[in-house]
Amino acid sequence: MIDPRRLRVLRALADHGTVTAAAHALYLSPSAVSQQLAALEAETGHTLLERRGRTVRLTAAGSVLARHATEVAAQLERAEADLARCSTGLAGDVAVAAFATSITEVVAPAVAALRERAPQVRVRVKDAEGHTSARLLMDGEVDIAVAVEQRDALGPTDGQLLRTPLYEEPFDAVLPPGHRLAGAPEVDLADLRDDLWITPWPGNPVHEAVLRACEEARFQPRVECLSDDFSAVCALVSVGAGVALVPRSALHGIRPALTPAVRPVSGSGPTRRVFTAVRRGSESHPLLGLALDALRAQAAALTT
Repeated sequence: MIDPRRLRVLRALADHGTVTAAAHALYLSPSAVSQQLAALEAETGHTLLERRGRTVRLTAAGSVLARHATEVAAQLERAEADLARCSTGLAGDVAVAAFATSITEVVAPAVAALRERAPQVRVRVKDAEGHTSARLLMDGEVDIAVAVEQRDALGPTDGQLLRTPLYEEPFDAVLPPGHRLAGAPEVDLADLRDDLWITPWPGNPVHEAVLRACEEARFQPRVECLSDDFSAVCALVSVGAGVALVPRSALHGIRPALTPAVRPVSGSGPTRRVFTAVRRGSESHPLLGLALDALRAQAAALTT
């Protein structure tokens, strides 16, 4: 009989690539992870790992078993969800990883609404950008991830996560005072090809979205300043350091003095698409259902 706890160790190794990283994710020592994997090889009678110096990779048998480990983990999530539905009341913790703007505009209002509806449910929130939220979700650190769609937005999850669209919003052009297009009803991105640009850092999904939008407008932006804080981006724009594209909801909490000229982008401008993700099998858990319903309600209010 295969020990499902050892399958979890194998799955962690497949996700993280090294024994050390898997041990860190599982809160175990590297030697404990190695012992569990050796025991799993003995249980199955197959060589699951191919060791090359200090690195290891899964053999064909190891890859097959890792896929089964994913299914076993999903089934265990379903079992927990079914047991939770048997409970007479809704009480417990839900952990959410989300990026900063979504926390301000969607997650925080959802927490307030959920506190009124189900005061026994406590929501813990972690600020996480890019792939970090998916990694926290796969490692069991959080129950729900709120992330932005981008190339390989979830990374190599091998079907472990279930993704659902939450909301989408346009980007607006933010221009310095006195800019030649500040009075235009809308801005064609191609008309900003000669300007200096301010963007988030590479790795931030918005940075990728801005570069992709400029690429579609047939130019590469000359990025002069970098900041992941949209208040800082708008402050830099306001002093003439460059132009920027900012997701519309990110402008809601910024002082008007810092956004002297905000104009919609003409044509099919860039759009930020946001989704929720949960571990496959956990989607029917009643606590997660409550939290997801609250997030969807706030997202609907945001887009209207």
